[in-house]
Amino acid sequence: MRAGLALLACLALAACATASEHGPPPPVDQPRAKPQLPQPLPPPATPRPEPRRLAVSDLSGWAREDFDGAFKSFVRTCAAVRDRALADACSRARASGELGPGDARRFFEATFVAERLGGEGVLTAYFAPVYPARQAPDAEFSAPVRPRPDDLVVADGGVILQVKPDGSAEPYPDRTAIEAWPAGQPLAWMRPEELFFLQVQGSGVLTFERGRRMKVIYAAHNGRPFAGIANPMRDRGLLARDNTGGDAIRGWLATHRGPEADAIMQLNPRYVFFRLVPDDGKPPAGAANLPLPAGRAVAIDPAFHTYGDLLWIDGEAPLLAGAFPTYRRLVSALDTGGAIKGEVRADLYLGEGEATGAEAGRVRHTLRLYRLVPK
Repeated sequence: MRAGLALLACLALAACATASEHGPPPPVDQPRAKPQLPQPLPPPATPRPEPRRLAVSDLSGWAREDFDGAFKSFVRTCAAVRDRALADACSRARASGELGPGDARRFFEATFVAERLGGEGVLTAYFAPVYPARQAPDAEFSAPVRPRPDDLVVADGGVILQVKPDGSAEPYPDRTAIEAWPAGQPLAWMRPEELFFLQVQGSGVLTFERGRRMKVIYAAHNGRPFAGIANPMRDRGLLARDNTGGDAIRGWLATHRGPEADAIMQLNPRYVFFRLVPDDGKPPAGAANLPLPAGRAVAIDPAFHTYGDLLWIDGEAPLLAGAFPTYRRLVSALDTGGAIKGEVRADLYLGEGEATGAEAGRVRHTLRLYRLVPK
């Protein structure tokens, strides 16, 4: 479901001068130049300050948390934990048995302190969509849901390549090129804008004729970077500045279905391939290979966080009209995504269906993020 490269530059040439570049020594009857005194060493780098810690009870919104719900979610998902101290807290939670009123809150307050991470970042949200699909194309359901191609390989370092018939390999094509290919043997056919949103979300459910339901699950992507289309649509005057949520984007794409909408969607070069499995009624699994509890799981950047981390999100000051004013709650780091980059960045999983999709599309809040650390 929902990965990049880094480039380093080197500097050195100016420091490579030798003594021979200073010329011959002065004549004997001239005073010699004063010897160069050794230059003082630069002061040691200032160590990074320790993360600021505070009691969890001092977190903004803590008193209004649903601690029983947070505790149940922690017990269900802490199997992803790798940190030894957090794993011990997980074991104690699992062994606690049935809790009485207030016990869950006392457990969190007795077990954890909160570490503030970085400055301010961005909170967004995602969901598991349920979209109609067809087994054969028509004028409306014209976009093929493609399986992972046989010529797609993942090389060392996670680089995604296309293997040619002669054995050579090159970077996998972008969205524009892939969409120009023949459909081949697709898994299903969807409305183009809904397939685009399915690729952004990473998984969902397809409903076919006669009510048959199948889970559609991420299988691979083409290795191209993810690029959002909300800002370009705003900058081109296609959407109002405070109305770039998911519903507004999907509505515009549906209204302009065809070359005009295709050109906007092709601004995002990433393309996702899928596989179909029977719908078991369970939530989708995240990158930590655990079902995602609605409202209690976030996608994070694994360069800064570990799957299973217990976090407190404090999101406020929404940018989009119609959004809930705040999101403050305990969540577990269970997933990742191509657009989730940085330490103070989280994507909150809200659940399945149209209503959660409408809510998720309006979440773009200023985020303060805290990691809960066992005492």
